[in-house]
Amino acid sequence: MQHSNGLIIENARIATPAGTLGRSSLKVEAGIISKIKEGEIRSAGRRIDADGRYIIPGFIDLHSDAIEKEIEPRPNTFFPKDVAIFELDKKLAAYGVTTIFHALSFAEGEIGVRSNGMAADIIREVGRLAPKLGVKTRIHARFEITDTGAVPYLEVLLNGGQIHLLSFMDHTPGQGQYKDVASFKNYFGRVYKKSDEELDRMIDRKLTAKKDSRSCVQHVIDLCASLGVPMASHDDDTPERIRWLREKSIGISEFPVNREALKTAKEMDIFTCLGAPNVFRGNSQVGNLSARDALSEGYGDIICSDYSPMTILHALFAIVNTGILPLHEAVNMVSLNPASAVGINGRTGSIEEGKEADLAIVDVADGIPRILRTYVSGKEVFSACGC
Repeated sequence: MQHSNGLIIENARIATPAGTLGRSSLKVEAGIISKIKEGEIRSAGRRIDADGRYIIPGFIDLHSDAIEKEIEPRPNTFFPKDVAIFELDKKLAAYGVTTIFHALSFAEGEIGVRSNGMAADIIREVGRLAPKLGVKTRIHARFEITDTGAVPYLEVLLNGGQIHLLSFMDHTPGQGQYKDVASFKNYFGRVYKKSDEELDRMIDRKLTAKKDSRSCVQHVIDLCASLGVPMASHDDDTPERIRWLREKSIGISEFPVNREALKTAKEMDIFTCLGAPNVFRGNSQVGNLSARDALSEGYGDIICSDYSPMTILHALFAIVNTGILPLHEAVNMVSLNPASAVGINGRTGSIEEGKEADLAIVDVADGIPRILRTYVSGKEVFSACGC
């Protein structure tokens, strides 16, 4: 139970947006950061000695499809949605994530949880359980533009306030993530155990539907704009595509596949989102652009977990340990920048007085960063031994 006089975390290195403070303290009152001070805060409250460890803002993960694997860990093997959601919530808190945008794909016929009905059901279940979860929980709806049957589902969910970020995907072979039919078949056949006949049907269906998708895409864009729902685009691969984003007021480019797209996005002040697994490993699983190389060249604004929430912490310190960015700038990529991209930076995303106390205490003493405690609005949602 939180002390009535608040919580003081002292003797810490605090990552603020402008730099990292040494041997400092912060105070949390009623879930809000009320004071940050170098040295000691002399006031009443429950005290935690960080013993020189880092305090960083909790991660804001705009794109995590880990929920799909939690519910369907193997093809056509499903766990109860409520159990999977609660169990993933515990993991996210342990990973230092304080705001999660669960990414659910509306892409009929790809894999089980990516059917429109299933994706909509999961979103409703997440919404029902959200008040009971430790981590702040939002929805990122991924619209495969060749699945026009998804539009009625998206309309209902958007109008019901159940979608908080919407992205446009086009996984048709020949552009974006899949440069040719062979790369598409290799990925879907290997990962989702699709037969060659099933893959041929998927490709034919996508190519046919793409011809008629433009009006549906514009309809969803107009609906999101009218409701103030932020929008993103997925696997952008040309400057022309980025210019289309600017024309349509789409503010985020997720996982641009080459430097030309990254460069154009930077010139047009469009947020670019890179995958933490790519940063952590140093390369793309499908042979596209290395996110670590992109960061070294000054590109990239946001890091998200993509398919592996545990990698955010390790990607963050890989950036720091390889000298690509100082800690506070790397931290901004997993907290303040994603908050800014979706318009919640006024209340969370950084360690500043007056903002919600979404925090993590991190130990790096053994060379491998570890989350020791996680706080959401000042409430401890995860604690490990050692602090």
